[in-house]
Amino acid sequence: MDQAQAFKSGFITIIGRPNVGKSTFMNHVIGQKIAIMSDKPQTTRNKIQGVLTESDAQFIFIDTPGIHKPKHKLGDFMVKVAENTLNEVDVVMFMINAEEGFGKGDQFILERLQNVNNPVFLIINKIDKVHPNKLLPLINEYKDKYDFEEIIPISALEGNNVENLLTQIKQRLPEGPQYYPEDQITDHPERFIISELIREKALQLTREEIPHSIAVVIENIEQKERSEKVLIQATIVTERKSQKGIIIGKQGSMLKEIGMRAREDIESLLGTKVFLELWVKVQKDWRNRQHQLNEYGFSNEEY
Repeated sequence: MDQAQAFKSGFITIIGRPNVGKSTFMNHVIGQKIAIMSDKPQTTRNKIQGVLTESDAQFIFIDTPGIHKPKHKLGDFMVKVAENTLNEVDVVMFMINAEEGFGKGDQFILERLQNVNNPVFLIINKIDKVHPNKLLPLINEYKDKYDFEEIIPISALEGNNVENLLTQIKQRLPEGPQYYPEDQITDHPERFIISELIREKALQLTREEIPHSIAVVIENIEQKERSEKVLIQATIVTERKSQKGIIIGKQGSMLKEIGMRAREDIESLLGTKVFLELWVKVQKDWRNRQHQLNEYGFSNEEY
């Protein structure tokens, strides 16, 4: 392989305030749902690694939790996850919401970027929601605060200018191996993605009534005998009895709806029919209890 055709590969982290569209971008680029989406901030809790393989390059995207000032141990974990990716990657994408403009949360992130030696791109997302005249003042405001490698406006939802962004990133990636097979789109096990899809439906359907005090634990996945269906049993964990009641709903109606919607996404993920059983249990104040954070997959040990 000559110099012009050398294969490139590298790691790209996506950081930003909560709810700027990081998961939407990831799902658009990968072409399949691997990161959950919600209009509630701080939906992503772990590093979600998405893999895009082209003929001459492999992009490994890390969608981090939104960087914010934490209010509990789970929040501490989420921020550590995001901050610790900054110097482990080849390119940093700092994503902002074109509708919101500069805020305290951005200053908090910019302070953490001061020690980063890798190229930092400013990605102005949701340009489909604002008038083009608003973009230049926004670009100038951010340009004065940090020496960005590139400033690229996009719409992750509509796909506007995303190809250009990928081209710019590819130019900064080092020559390297293909880390993952070309048909692999994430490094997360199916169990994790299934739990996230169930959590997404619970967040979407309960709206403001249920904050981020729920976790989903996959208890069992097995192929049913004499059937093509896969049996999945999962528990939705809440912090309070009142939240349990909301998730179950009148005569079980809410839990049934969560299960029905989650099952559709899980069947699409697995490519097979699914029988989904859901339970709900209360674990008081689990977000501040380290052993329960560990049990639910939020361990700080590796960070």
